[in-house]
Amino acid sequence: MMDRVHVKRIVFVVLAAGLFVFGAGQAPVRAESGDKVVIGVPAWPSARATSHIISQVLKKEFDLDVELRRTGTLRIFAGIDDGSIDIHPEIWLPNLTALVEKYATDRGSLTLSPQGVTASQNLCVTRATAEAVRISSVTDLSKPEVAAQFDTNGDGTGEMWIGASTWSSTLIERIRAKSYGYAETMTLLEMEEDVAMAGVDVAAATGTPIVFYCYAPHHLFELHDIVVLDEPDHDPATWSIVLPTEDDTGWLERSKAASAWDESGFRIGYGTGLAETRPEVAKFLNAVTLSADDITAMSYALEVLRQDPGDFAAEWIERNDNRVKEWLP
Repeated sequence: MMDRVHVKRIVFVVLAAGLFVFGAGQAPVRAESGDKVVIGVPAWPSARATSHIISQVLKKEFDLDVELRRTGTLRIFAGIDDGSIDIHPEIWLPNLTALVEKYATDRGSLTLSPQGVTASQNLCVTRATAEAVRISSVTDLSKPEVAAQFDTNGDGTGEMWIGASTWSSTLIERIRAKSYGYAETMTLLEMEEDVAMAGVDVAAATGTPIVFYCYAPHHLFELHDIVVLDEPDHDPATWSIVLPTEDDTGWLERSKAASAWDESGFRIGYGTGLAETRPEVAKFLNAVTLSADDITAMSYALEVLRQDPGDFAAEWIERNDNRVKEWLP
């Protein structure tokens, strides 16, 4: 059997690999044809699956030419605003409240579906970690003696995954780390979710301490015994989020988030002009209703079973044919 130091190094290598493989983003590309419906595809599994479900229904039921364009959420918002992208499959709130206010309320270029899925966002550890490290609260991470137990590369500070580089939640997790104080004791890792979840799988199998950003609904809670760390209830007075721009280097210092996430959820968003040019598509998007169980099944199929999102979508549509028919105008 491997000793604990070697196991820790394996977990670190699995996590750190994502920094180099997935660090760079993609530049936005403007749609070439007004006859094409363009769906922006964020990186996380449920959004990828939902994108393919929407795409296949639009092709089959509306006889439309559909392009799936994988890119970051901020670029999808910009694309919806300039008309180069039509649909965002999973807009998280409160993560993107500022952008929704900008594009939906102020500019009027974005419309949110009235249907939504309730969600939650936290920091988590495995049950074995909670017992071995005796950690129960987010504030424990700011204690050097606690953080040191998450050190996998021997540099004296712990490591934790806070999300993918293109996620809005990742920016907020950096703000939370600064506000709570564990930015000084923990190295904050950004990488694609499948790489991070592989690290969680290894840690859970070996009993190695691990702490990471977590959200639900998600298949992770079905696979492992996961403990959500305690923190103060959400207090709006402790939250002030400044999103970074190219010419703003002080956004992190001016931001704060020193309490738990507010109640979360997500909805489909689409370009407001779609209601005029393709009203039947807008009506369809407004009618799409998914459950927490649906989202968990999506992430399990794509992340655990490694199913192709297009194949999964085709099977899901076939199994849920009556539900899909109810969504059609």
